[in-house]
Amino acid sequence: MSTTSLPVPDRSPRLREALLTAAFTADGLLDLLGAPAYAALARSETVPALRATRGDSPLDTLVRLFLLQHPVPYERARAALPLAECVEDGWVTHVGDEVRATVDVRPYSGPEGQDWYIVSDLGCAVGGAGGIGSREEGVVLGVGGASTTLAGITVRTPVASALDIGTGSGIQALHASQHATRVTATDLNPRALDFTRLTLALSGAAPAELHQGSLYEPVGAETYDLIVSNPPFVISPGARLTYRDGGMGGDDLCRTLVQQTGDRLNEGGYAHFLANWQHVEGEEWQNRLSSWVPHGCDAWIVQREVQDVTQYAELWLRDSGDHRTDPAEYAARYDAWLDEFEARKTKGVGFGWITLRKSAAAVAGNPSVVIEEWPHAVEQPLGPAVEAHFARQDYLREQDDAALLAGHFTLAAEVVQEQVGLPGAEDPEHVVLRQNRGMRRATKVDAVGAGFAGVCDGTLPAGRILDAIAQLMNEDPVLLRDRTPQAIRLLVEEGFLDPVPPVG
Repeated sequence: MSTTSLPVPDRSPRLREALLTAAFTADGLLDLLGAPAYAALARSETVPALRATRGDSPLDTLVRLFLLQHPVPYERARAALPLAECVEDGWVTHVGDEVRATVDVRPYSGPEGQDWYIVSDLGCAVGGAGGIGSREEGVVLGVGGASTTLAGITVRTPVASALDIGTGSGIQALHASQHATRVTATDLNPRALDFTRLTLALSGAAPAELHQGSLYEPVGAETYDLIVSNPPFVISPGARLTYRDGGMGGDDLCRTLVQQTGDRLNEGGYAHFLANWQHVEGEEWQNRLSSWVPHGCDAWIVQREVQDVTQYAELWLRDSGDHRTDPAEYAARYDAWLDEFEARKTKGVGFGWITLRKSAAAVAGNPSVVIEEWPHAVEQPLGPAVEAHFARQDYLREQDDAALLAGHFTLAAEVVQEQVGLPGAEDPEHVVLRQNRGMRRATKVDAVGAGFAGVCDGTLPAGRILDAIAQLMNEDPVLLRDRTPQAIRLLVEEGFLDPVPPVG
């Protein structure tokens, strides 16, 4: 594990003020670097940014120092920073005529445009095709696609208490600090807790309660309104790297985390996780995941990607830089991954999101568990869409077919209708309803479904609309009422139709 001492956060407000004065922010970076160089940084490519920072402004200096981790001349550093304090507190080192950063400080824009900073180990920005390239056990990563994805899918309603498990550099704790009265963050790696403290302090956020330990062990029997975790979910042979390898066999760490959450959530509380899961020979992956859902919780599980075992092994061998080692060593590690998968009869690995919500209906034995595959583009942040999903499940659980036909509905915002067919044809081959927001779903509907959705403006009950459609199409209204509720139920469940609350 890395033993390098970390900065102290005591005078971070002074450093924060200097960073803001120099426009060392997400917007300031985009203005300075331009879109191509800014995008290249997300791929861990630094040459375009180095070319864009050849000036001598404080912003050029700070980008080179903290973001690109290049030494800068002493006088330039002194013009950009309260340098004596930064040296004393450990943010930078001064050797000869040069100043070097001791940590990666990365501007990060909050959901309401807040100027935040994520502090992590040097050289461990996430996102390049070659991985982070670090093989140190206790390394702490910065901002990556996984962490921003988790932040985006989290429901952001005000809560009394939030828990971030496996906090890393503190990104999820930072987000939670904006809408939770009390934030607790845990990590098996004590170095990660120190980085979380730095991230919160430099971002001007309230401090969190920090506890060392694995999963729920550090917090005892405490319960929370919100739980989030980007855990070390990689399914690997052994536990070489704390930031990614869970140390349990197969997908047991993710399973254990999810199964233990039922007792940790307060009524109405949400838990959001990123996870990997095995696709095992002779077993449906949906059945595997449904067995993880704890009693008392509704669940929405979305599989975003599946890789075969060779793709998966190669991805994580590159992540740790093993592809740059001796070829024989690389081959031996690759072989060990495939041995592990073969022993577990694993043919692929899925990646996705798991959201749990504690509900009275689930506690009473009537949970809503939706497990689906959705590899298509979505619109982040998805937190509002996640909250709306569970609200629709609540509604549908309470409605039998008669109640559904008596209900009023409106077509959801941003839903458009597409007609697909040969040019000049009198009737389309089929009609597609498509969402332009949230999950961006699309579904084929028949003529009845298209007509029904097209006139849903909340004024008429569903049954009356179907009676009118039956008359127009010369169909038996009783038969139409009998066969249509399931289609309405699906359109509501997938967010194409919104129920209208009863008046009074």
